[in-house]
Amino acid sequence: MLFEEKALSGSGRWPNQLIIVRHGQSAGNVARDAAHEAQEDRILLSIRDADVPLSDIGREQAAALGHWFAEQPEEDRPEVILSSPYLRACQTADIFRSVGGAPGDEPICFDERLREKEFGILDGLTNTGIRHLQPEQAALRQLLGKFYHRSPGGESWCDVILRLRSVMDTISLHYAGKRVMIFSHQVVVLCLRYIIENLDEQEILAIDAEGDVANCAITDYRFDVEAGKLVLQRYNVTAPMEEEATPVTKAPDRIAGARG
Repeated sequence: MLFEEKALSGSGRWPNQLIIVRHGQSAGNVARDAAHEAQEDRILLSIRDADVPLSDIGREQAAALGHWFAEQPEEDRPEVILSSPYLRACQTADIFRSVGGAPGDEPICFDERLREKEFGILDGLTNTGIRHLQPEQAALRQLLGKFYHRSPGGESWCDVILRLRSVMDTISLHYAGKRVMIFSHQVVVLCLRYIIENLDEQEILAIDAEGDVANCAITDYRFDVEAGKLVLQRYNVTAPMEEEATPVTKAPDRIAGARG
């Protein structure tokens, strides 16, 4: 795999640290839970996915994350912040920075390749709604599996992985030796694990099956000189919220099957 080959070359082209964070709880997470409880076909949101803001709890989570990083040693704090352009990720990054998680003058670089997985005709549907309103897609997804299934107008996990490979190339080119933090979405966290750790379909789906990535949870990689690559240090860590007694939430985004 190209990523592994570059990493093993010992070229020093990778960041010293790569921190990946899922955005805080969003209004979409709350609406999705309400639709699921009511067994509705559709999630009641009148705005597009890119414009869904954080909930009040999501703002608290972003602040807790920033407070936690503000207390860390300088060598454990980000020098570079990258973010999905979706509002919930932008707000998470901005709150994180504003409470001291990173220097206030540190720019947030928005990259559309870090956006949420696109759901196409399934956007806004619950799992119940997919079965009721798009039975052919429900059957096809069951056959192909979430890794390969692409709904009309949407993306498969493979499509997300393709755009994220170029993100890793950009990070390699511009941020070698830096401490980089990414604010993004649940599927992006998982797909970056797939790329960085050279996983296969069964391995990443097994990780996914263990449970959702929590809102504002930390996934942390450090560059290992001897191994010549980024090595996972911690995954789905929610200590910042727990230390401030902020609720830990894990609801998928937009549709009930948001992880794929």
